[in-house]
Formats: sequence, C-alpha cells, structure tokens
Amino acid sequence: MRNLIVNADDFGASAGVNRGIVESHARGVVTSTSLMVTGRDVQEAVELAGEHPSLAIGLHWDVWGEDEREFDLGDERAVRDEFGRQLARFHELMGRSPTHVDSHRHAHREPGVIELFEELVEPLGVPLRGDGRVGFVGGFYAQWEWRVTNLEYVSAPFLERMLREEVPDGWTEISCHPGYRSPGYDAVYLDEREEEVRTLTNPRVRTAIEEEGIRLRSYAHVPVAEVAP
Repeated sequence: MRNLIVNADDFGASAGVNRGIVESHARGVVTSTSLMVTGRDVQEAVELAGEHPSLAIGLHWDVWGEDEREFDLGDERAVRDEFGRQLARFHELMGRSPTHVDSHRHAHREPGVIELFEELVEPLGVPLRGDGRVGFVGGFYAQWEWRVTNLEYVSAPFLERMLREEVPDGWTEISCHPGYRSPGYDAVYLDEREEEVRTLTNPRVRTAIEEEGIRLRSYAHVPVAEVAP
C-alpha cells in the first residue's frame, strides 16, 4: 500500500501562512502540519487546529526563524535545552504530544545533529523527519537557488509527476509550504507559498492520487510498529 502524508511546514509563522495551510487542508490534499511554537501567530494556529481536528499537528523545531538569528548546532547542551523548551511549549499550547517532529530549514538534519534528535524524539514514539521510517520527499519547493523562483517546481503537473515517480509502497511524506502574504511577515519565500496553495487545492492533484491508488494519510495514522526503534 502506498501511504502518502502531505505535510505543511511553518504553521504559526504568520496569519497568512496559517490561512494557507488550513485552506490547503480543508480544500486540498494537506493532511499534516508542523507547528512553529516560536511563530508570531502561533496562538491563532492553535485555535485553527482546534477547528480542524483531522489535521495532524507535529513540532517544527526552530532556532533560526526568518531573521537568521544565531544558534550553535554544535552545542549539544543548547540543542537539548532548546528541544526540551519547545516540546514543553508545544504541550502547553496543544495539550498533547506532537504527531511527528521536524525542523525549520532542516536544522535537525545537519551532520552530527540528526543522531541527537533521534535520541531526543525516541521517547515520544513518533516519526522524526529523515530517520528513515517515513520516506521524505522534499522536491516540492520553488526556490532551490537563493531568491531565484521557479514556480514549475510547485506546479500541479510537477506534483503529479512526483506522485507517479516518488511515492513507493510504504509511508512517504511530501513536504510543502503553503501560505499567503500578511502584514508584518517578511520572508524570501512568499509568492511561492501562494502558488503552492493553488496547486495543493487543485482538484487534478487529488484525482492523480486516486488514479495512482495512493492512500492519503496523516502522521496521526502511522502505525506504532512503523516508528518503534
């Protein structure tokens, strides 16, 4: 069985990002999202999560944000402390554990850090992006060169091709970054987010999923056996 999770990063980053993610879930194929507890509009995201219980919510560990703040990933104690702080904040906001864990700009996948995160996430019994238990596909992204946009990579035809070629048997995550512009939120990836919303809510994408015999699932559906160490 080909099980597909479509996960939207950055939930809580801004009101526009929140709206784009919820819309891509309610009218499209997004099944999971990752909550940025450091985000400026995280409280709104939590409220929206309550209105959409079918949207799985994971932790989007963030130490850089959009302002390129300094953080030493080589400082193990700092990484442990910040993970603990953000996990506690997630529990405080959501009243439960995350369905999965990933990170902003893939910080946790840096050399020497992924092993530490595997240790930190193991007690939660949930998937960690990149640990091999759920295949990760990150090609749905429109800015592979800094500040150079190519919307072809977030178009419906491109996503349909990914569905045909990059979703094997088992469990696969395709990550995405839908959203809308909103006052006070400045980032290099903005127009691209709006194009992602258009693609993720395009009926032809859901049709392609059905034609491929892919089962659209969320991180909340991953069997315990799939994440057990």
